[in-house]
Amino acid sequence: MSPPVLLGADLGTSGLKLVALDESGAVVAEAEAGYDHDRPAPDRAEIVVAVWRAAFDSALAGLGDVRVRALGLSGQMHGAVLVDDAGRALHPALLWPDSRATAELAGWRSLPAADRAALANPLVPGMTGPMLAWLAAHVPAVVERAAAVLLPKDAFRTALVPGSPLVTDRSDASGTLLWDVVADRWSTAAPVPAQLLPPVRRSDEVVGRAALPMGDVPVVVGAADTPLALLAAGTRDGLQVNLGTGAQVLRPGWTPAPADDPLVHGYAGVDGGWYAMAALRNGGSAWAWVCGVLGLSWPELFAAAASVPDAGGAVFRPFLTGERGGVAAPEDRGGWDGLGAGTTRAHLARAAVEGVVRAVAAAAALLDVPDDGAPVVLTGGGARSALVQQLLADALRRPVRHLALRSASAIGAALLAASAAGLDVVPDRAPGQLVEPGR
Repeated sequence: MSPPVLLGADLGTSGLKLVALDESGAVVAEAEAGYDHDRPAPDRAEIVVAVWRAAFDSALAGLGDVRVRALGLSGQMHGAVLVDDAGRALHPALLWPDSRATAELAGWRSLPAADRAALANPLVPGMTGPMLAWLAAHVPAVVERAAAVLLPKDAFRTALVPGSPLVTDRSDASGTLLWDVVADRWSTAAPVPAQLLPPVRRSDEVVGRAALPMGDVPVVVGAADTPLALLAAGTRDGLQVNLGTGAQVLRPGWTPAPADDPLVHGYAGVDGGWYAMAALRNGGSAWAWVCGVLGLSWPELFAAAASVPDAGGAVFRPFLTGERGGVAAPEDRGGWDGLGAGTTRAHLARAAVEGVVRAVAAAAALLDVPDDGAPVVLTGGGARSALVQQLLADALRRPVRHLALRSASAIGAALLAASAAGLDVVPDRAPGQLVEPGR
């Protein structure tokens, strides 16, 4: 009989990934299942919670015959899911690319200056708080029936473990625009129904057992995907770039301080500390759009981009759905410019790759990291291309090292499961090739 594994599930924007670790930290099995979220209007992004559960079941079947000792959860940040007292979703989940709550931000801007500064984060519509305010204004009957507003991984967990407590963790709570970062607790001033804010528990606390095909499995509270990617990579200083559907540039070791609508985010980690983040809504999602327009697969996109030495004067702005400020504004949009009679599809592909890389470099500049030459850690599926790695090294003007982890966040979730099981597991981090600028 095979030894039991520690399972981590990462609930992403475009798919769910599972990673199984053994007690030595080695990855022994992986699986994933993709899905699309709904776009009922250009400013909306939502999904039915049942889609997440179906994806989990599909990915779990792909793992094969494994015995699971404990399950940890990772999830995309900032969403809003209204649930009843049994944890059943009452409305589709609103997701971070959603921008419908722009008008509701007036409630945050009208807060007293000290209360607004205590949130210490940019005021953007795709956060849990503004989306909850939108729901309260537009579907008040549903809000009145709700027992709590949960983050995506929390709503998914209650679907896995019916009857479990309606809770979240500190890493996800801090990314809602409802968290007093300075006091490290729920804000008492945020303009939303305060009774819907869930209790906060430790990320590695077991909240129940899921009835899975391999038996009843303990499930922990879980955490947000970005701090779990930091945990899996072991990044404690410098910079980490996670390039997935969006892109996040992470700087561990941030110290909370009041800040009124700053350009960068400041969130709680899973180790009791904090990290700063400069985030882009448009990362791999922009490349996915380009693939559709140019009729290319992902490998074909990067191959075409690598087949030419430059973009031939073409410039791509990746801000198809706007940005959070800092790098670009919410009303900004994307597209190619500088096209000429000699522009080819390869030039368009190269411009698209360069455009996202340029945006990541601009985001990194917002974090004001000392120019000490320390390597930047790269994670996420969008960073697998050798061309992307070289362009990032050039744009960031420092070496980069890609960790070949299929899902750093899922591995971080498995480490939470290990903690719950009383194990001190160090993941097997393949160091990856160091890519120097200008090579």
